[in-house]
Amino acid sequence: MARTEMKITVKRMISKSLLLLGLGSVALVACAQQQDAAPKTDPAPKAVVSKSMAPGMAAPAAGTPEARALEAIKRMNPAITADSITAAPVPGFRQVVTGGQVVYVSDDGKYIFLSGQGGGLYDSYTKVDLTDQAMGAERMKLVNAIPKSERIVFAPANPKYTVTVFTDVECGYCRKLHSEIDQLNKEGIAVEYLAFPRQGLGSKDFVDMISVWCASDRKAALTAAKSGKPVPAKDCKNTVAAQYVAGQKAGLTGTPMILAADGTQLGGYLPPAVLKQRLDAWAKTASAPK
Repeated sequence: MARTEMKITVKRMISKSLLLLGLGSVALVACAQQQDAAPKTDPAPKAVVSKSMAPGMAAPAAGTPEARALEAIKRMNPAITADSITAAPVPGFRQVVTGGQVVYVSDDGKYIFLSGQGGGLYDSYTKVDLTDQAMGAERMKLVNAIPKSERIVFAPANPKYTVTVFTDVECGYCRKLHSEIDQLNKEGIAVEYLAFPRQGLGSKDFVDMISVWCASDRKAALTAAKSGKPVPAKDCKNTVAAQYVAGQKAGLTGTPMILAADGTQLGGYLPPAVLKQRLDAWAKTASAPK
């Protein structure tokens, strides 16, 4: 792994709250430039044991907003220990400090807001990232504005899933993902590539991607470029710049960025079997198209 890529990966790992570990989430591996109603009954145990709090800290009394806040973060990750639980600056929320991070929980224990980079609003019962869910619709508006004819598609005969991938020809993780494109297709996953030259507009990377998009055989040109082969210079009317801008507006912070059909961000680089698992899990959610 390149040093720059390693630094980015580590940064992203620590920027996500420890609570996300309870969601089975993994760090986005990428190159730099990343149901509303609660159950009527709480599935989490009502009893709050002392080990849920840091040593020397008393557990909150049952039935209090503090206790509900603790139960909420334990639903997200049972291994979490709270250092303190106090009233938040915003009425109706508790402020929880855990592992050197600040988390805000609604007094009914339903909503959790993770502060800092990579944070967002979560439903503690369904574990749905409500922030990403809202952003997903915006991402698909941007993606759908790019004509189908402007995407480079690698698909099996009858795909079960189709993902949109913002990609770059220089990024190591993009190259790794593309090296497994046959396996992705075998898993029933079609990949629709959009261009995101991470070095920016006007860069050599940008010029190379225009050459790929202007090639007579785009698929072969993209595969060659991702294999490190020289890209024959070509120019034509293209949407590479528009795709790059769409990626920026979609909140892309690294390549590759893999999106499900509703705009849900599935991750950066993911091995084929893992991506299939993510898609299977995504398909079970209420936001997945029927």
